[in-house]
Amino acid sequence: HDFDRVWFAKFERVLDQATLGPTWLKDSRVASMVAESLHYRHSNVYRLDAFTIMSNHVHTVFKPLPTRPIDYFRVIEEVEYFSLSNIMHSLKGYTAFQANRILGREGEFWAHESYDHWIRDYPEWQRIIAYVLNNPIKAGCCARWQDWKWNYRRKIAN
Repeated sequence: HDFDRVWFAKFERVLDQATLGPTWLKDSRVASMVAESLHYRHSNVYRLDAFTIMSNHVHTVFKPLPTRPIDYFRVIEEVEYFSLSNIMHSLKGYTAFQANRILGREGEFWAHESYDHWIRDYPEWQRIIAYVLNNPIKAGCCARWQDWKWNYRRKIAN
């Protein structure tokens, strides 16, 4: 687990400081389409908690939802949730197709692999939300997470 965290931190620094390579998400048309796609699936296949769209990558935090409504008055042996692989396949497939259309290009848009992490408890959820929202600050794009146009955090009722 510690090795994964160290590796991920190094990988993040490389992404944040990249001056070469594709930065297609700098195009506001592409970033807007990705944001709309993330919001579109909210309440349908996942509960969207947060995201940030950077020039060359996206961070998102969501909780997959059950594939069918839960009948709380009946005993349910097992609840089936939308799978992470299906959610990511849908998101990446649709946004890659649309981004390539917007940019007038063909070919791969997203990396094959994603860095996925299961959040185990509320303190970890808070830490990861803060990490995602503060990514643009760490990369030198803004002073406050609220100032980054491509940041989103779900409002939580008090």
